[in-house]
Amino acid sequence: QVQVVESGGGLVQSGGSLRLSCAASASISSINAMGWYRQAPGKQRELVALFGKGGSRKYADFVKGRFTISRDNAKNTVFLQMSSLKPEDTAVYYCKVLYGIESFSWGQGTQVIVSS
Repeated sequence: QVQVVESGGGLVQSGGSLRLSCAASASISSINAMGWYRQAPGKQRELVALFGKGGSRKYADFVKGRFTISRDNAKNTVFLQMSSLKPEDTAVYYCKVLYGIESFSWGQGTQVIVSS
């Protein structure tokens, strides 16, 4: 099973920036996609951004123009650069790695708190 470790969360003021990192224990070449999801208290987990195997990127409408997902193949890592953060971006952010045939692993989550 692929191990996933996130880092980079924290407390930031509204309008500020944070960069999240997600490291996978498997080679990027064996991974189909890596994505960021988030879950706010009392809400369902939702997709934030996804980086596909072919280099495609998908963003949720609520982060377009503010968040950027990128990848470092040498380090089997994807990043989520978050800018112009809003209080409603407060959530636990999870990284999901899809590999093999319909297999996936979740990270433990990293808390992001945006103060107004």
